[in-house]
Amino acid sequence: MEKRVGTALIQVESRESVQQLNEIISKHSQIIIGRQGLPRSNGQSIISLVLEGTTDQIGSLTGQLGRLKGIQVKSVLIKNMQDE
Repeated sequence: MEKRVGTALIQVESRESVQQLNEIISKHSQIIIGRQGLPRSNGQSIISLVLEGTTDQIGSLTGQLGRLKGIQVKSVLIKNMQDE
């Protein structure tokens, strides 16, 4: 299956699901190239992930994260130029 490069932007609106969020991210570590966390003064945090994997792998990650209470996630994918 063709790999994609992309990013997932995660907004943490409440801390109640943070442990589950970290477990899901760790479970998908093979597709994560980079991670950056930004705490904000309003109590919400932002996590940015740079990803490389199949659409199924990335969809699994973002789908699981999107089902967590107090978590919003959006992703953008592009075709990996190395696959051409």
